[in-house]
Amino acid sequence: MATHESRLANLARRHLPPDVAERWTSLIRPGVRLRVRDGGRRVGYLGGVPFLPADVAWPEWEGEGSLNFVASIDCGRLPANSLDIALPDSGTLLFFYYDPESAYLDGTEYHPTVGSWEPASQAGARVLYVPPGVPTEERDTPLDIEPYDYAPLVATPIATGPDWYHPEFRARCRDLSEDDLDFLDDHGNGDDFARALSAVRSHPSHQLGGHAHPIQSAVELEAAQSVLGPGAEWESVAEEARRWTLLAQIDSDREAGMRWGDLGTLYWLIRPEDLAARDFGASAFTWQCT
Repeated sequence: MATHESRLANLARRHLPPDVAERWTSLIRPGVRLRVRDGGRRVGYLGGVPFLPADVAWPEWEGEGSLNFVASIDCGRLPANSLDIALPDSGTLLFFYYDPESAYLDGTEYHPTVGSWEPASQAGARVLYVPPGVPTEERDTPLDIEPYDYAPLVATPIATGPDWYHPEFRARCRDLSEDDLDFLDDHGNGDDFARALSAVRSHPSHQLGGHAHPIQSAVELEAAQSVLGPGAEWESVAEEARRWTLLAQIDSDREAGMRWGDLGTLYWLIRPEDLAARDFGASAFTWQCT
């Protein structure tokens, strides 16, 4: 991870003014990259079917239908000391999402989309935590949805940097010079830097913890919007966004037959205090595509 961190810092120094680069590199955080691979130490899998306790029902969005099973992560098999978020050191995380493309199988013409822009739609995404020692059983996929293809995952520690509009990055730059602030206000500068970062990132970009890799703008802002509602003032959204951190992102992946819109990515975010309390029901969901 040290090599990757140095690479990110060098990119920042090459593309950003010195003081801006210093603020950006100060926010570099560790994360775990998840890759589909048959060999190596398996830490979980995409698609297939989940293992659930007998008394836990398959997640549904009431009035809409069953959620699709996206991924299972065995927390006890993740690389040690590879994250700066307080994931459980054992047990299993299960991620579900209402995929409207799959729901078309029932012949209905319209199905709603899950997203931060409609807070009520958060019921269409779910994170379940199964503590260690709890008996589980393989659960068949409900008939109203189609399972994704099974794909085993291995994990690699990585370093991650914040998005151009990440609320904490912007907050740390408030006292910079007028020239630096003008540089930050130019969206084109952010695009150039994002392209440079993307060139050193492997794809698909499945990840736990660290900074998210948004396709559009900072996903923390979207998590805040899902809590405060679409009519919230910008200052309130920006401040609330600083409370949220990435839990997991799952990219479109051909190996698992997953395609979110036009090669999009799913994001689950959580507040550190909720993560510490193991309150995964308090997580927020959003997705983005090109």
